[in-house]
Amino acid sequence: MGELMVNLGERSYMIVIGHNMLDTIGEQINPDRYSPKTALVTNPTVYRLYGSKVKDSLQKAGFEVTEVIIPDGEEYKDFAWAYYILSRMLSAGLDRKSVVFALGGGVVGDITGFAASVYMRGIDYVQIPTTLLSQVDSSVGGKTGVNHPLGKNMIGTFYQPVLVWIDVDTLKTLPHREFLAGMAEVIKYGVIWDREFFYFLKRNREKILSQEPDVLEQMIKRCCEIKAEVVSRDEREAGLRAILNYGHTIGHAIETLTGYTRYLHGEAVSMGMLLEAELARLEGLLSKEEVEELRELLQGYGMPVAPENRLSSEEMLKAMQIDKKAVAGKMRFVLPEKIGNVRITSEITNNNILKVLDKLQSF
Repeated sequence: MGELMVNLGERSYMIVIGHNMLDTIGEQINPDRYSPKTALVTNPTVYRLYGSKVKDSLQKAGFEVTEVIIPDGEEYKDFAWAYYILSRMLSAGLDRKSVVFALGGGVVGDITGFAASVYMRGIDYVQIPTTLLSQVDSSVGGKTGVNHPLGKNMIGTFYQPVLVWIDVDTLKTLPHREFLAGMAEVIKYGVIWDREFFYFLKRNREKILSQEPDVLEQMIKRCCEIKAEVVSRDEREAGLRAILNYGHTIGHAIETLTGYTRYLHGEAVSMGMLLEAELARLEGLLSKEEVEELRELLQGYGMPVAPENRLSSEEMLKAMQIDKKAVAGKMRFVLPEKIGNVRITSEITNNNILKVLDKLQSF
């Protein structure tokens, strides 16, 4: 079992990574610290696989568990379902000393964290991520939120969990497409922070795709280490933390224009990373050879690098300008200068952006 700390002063918390440990989550929560009434938020698929195991563990620890089941899918990460979660919490009598558990992928984690952050002006929550994407990215760092038809994650809070409990064994039941989508966020860490990790992913592709436990745990831990370090330095994205948005400016626009239903988040980020790498090449920052290395690695992990159907460059540009990372209408990009190092810039001409967007179907 591996452990690492996200150092944020009084908001610090532990990330625990291991195998076959879902049924011990109740033992990790101090019953003297919390009220007995709690909520377990999950979706039908995850609940069927792991819900009873987590619920039984919490009940053994003395908690009265209210199950809150929400539909599975990015399109359900909205105000209506956040309101539903809050209503269930109120009906169950949760109070200011209650703790909430998010069991599932990024959608469950984001919307549960958001609900916890506004319920009675904030109660504790625990992340129990069950997808690769949520284990390496969305469960760590305290970004919560819901989507709006005009943009992804436009409504949300910075609100840290009190614990992140990662059982790598949950990936055994993850659909192959979702596992591959999670690899986009994994590859992101190599591009923005750790060149050696990028080549580790290249060397160990077969072992990772076959989910060899030791290699998988090593990979997930390294991702969490990088994110924990970045978040510890810049919790609220005043500067450094923005590098974690690499691939997301274009990726979020793809998700928005396709109604959050055509592509998984990681698939959209994969396309965004390659297009933003190409933008970096046009800006004279990144070599053509390294753009190709990134393309080969993404495709080697089964990631899409271009949409199947044409998306309007003008509509993409409009969606990117609404993105929450834009300031005064100016889009902010994270552009690689080389594999392992990026820069944040708003000084990109619309001409070069449109050139890249025009390549959406040709990559």
